[in-house]
Order: sequence, then C-alpha cells, then structure tokens
Amino acid sequence: MSEIKDQPIQLFLDQLASKSATPGGGSVAALMGAQSAALVSMVCNLTIGKPKYSEVEAKMQDLLQQSEALREQLTGLIKADVEVFDRLMAAYGLPKESDEDKAARSEAIQTVLKAATEVPMDCARACAQAITLSRSAADLGYLGVISDAGAAVMAAYAGLKCAALNVYINTNSLKDRAFADDKQLELAAILQGVDVAVEDIYQLVKTKL
Repeated sequence: MSEIKDQPIQLFLDQLASKSATPGGGSVAALMGAQSAALVSMVCNLTIGKPKYSEVEAKMQDLLQQSEALREQLTGLIKADVEVFDRLMAAYGLPKESDEDKAARSEAIQTVLKAATEVPMDCARACAQAITLSRSAADLGYLGVISDAGAAVMAAYAGLKCAALNVYINTNSLKDRAFADDKQLELAAILQGVDVAVEDIYQLVKTKL
C-alpha cells in the first residue's frame, strides 16, 4: 500500500471520513504542520530573487532551508502517527483470557502508549517551530504573498492544538505517571503564550494587506 503522502488528496479524505481509525486526528495535525511549513517555503521562494528584497535574501534562504527540513519532518509524522496507532490497536486486541494474558496485554498497551505519546509530542514541537518560522515569513516576505504567511501560522496553530489533544488522551491512560507528567509539563511549556503569539502574527499580516 502506498504511503499517505503519495496518495491523492481525495483518497486521503475518503480514508479520513471512513470507519477506519487511521488516518485520524494525529495524522491531520502533522499534515497541517507540513502545510504550514510548505507555505513558509512558498513565501521564501517568491521573495528570493526579487530586487526589492535583496537585503533580506540571505535570511530568506536560511528560512527556506529551515522550513523545508521541517516540512520533511512533519510529512514523516503523518505516517508515524498511523503506524503507532495501529500498533496500539493491535495491543488492545491481544488475548485477555488468563491472568498471564491480561498482564502481557497491559504491559504491551503501556509500552505502545509511550510511543503513541512521543509522536504527537514531536508534532507539537515541530508545529511550534512552524509558528516561529511563519513569524519570520510575515516579517520579511514579499507583500504579494504575505497573506500566505498568515495562513501558515494558522495551519501550524491548528496542528499544534490537535497534536496536544493526542498527547493528553495518551498520557491520561499511562500508568507511568512520571513519564506522563514530564510530557504534559513539556507540552504546557510549548503552549504557554502561543495563543497570543499566533494572534500577534495574524494581526501583523493583516496590517500588511
């Protein structure tokens, strides 16, 4: 079966709308982050080479490298989310007839839940970075596509918030509370002030339209 990233968008949406649990919200979070990074790249590509923006060309070249690396990372997380969720469903489907079965099943579920927490945490970190990059795009980018810098920040914000929900649902099911608390604290630090930051970027873009 082809990877999600190689499929037509209609097929992805059909799968998303189906009774199948994957792809789901975690994959959508990563996709929104990847779209944000791609929009930042577009702003860079349409700014680089324009004589009026020669003073920021080096900065935009650097920004483009960062956004493209981030796009690749987030695109990979679309698949990673599907894979880890499928592993989790397989763990929940393990036998639970005997006490030994139940113990093995519980251990398997807890192990995969940690992995299922790490994937959206990676997504949250990447989407937070995309928000930062979108600020640079809004500050420096070609005015003809500055609205796309605004679209970038909103896509990254949505991806971050969606990823956070996946972290919450998985950490709330973990028995290892030290691990869970550590991830929730990191997530809280990522989310701190992000609402204000995103609105500031959005309003900055509006002033340039």
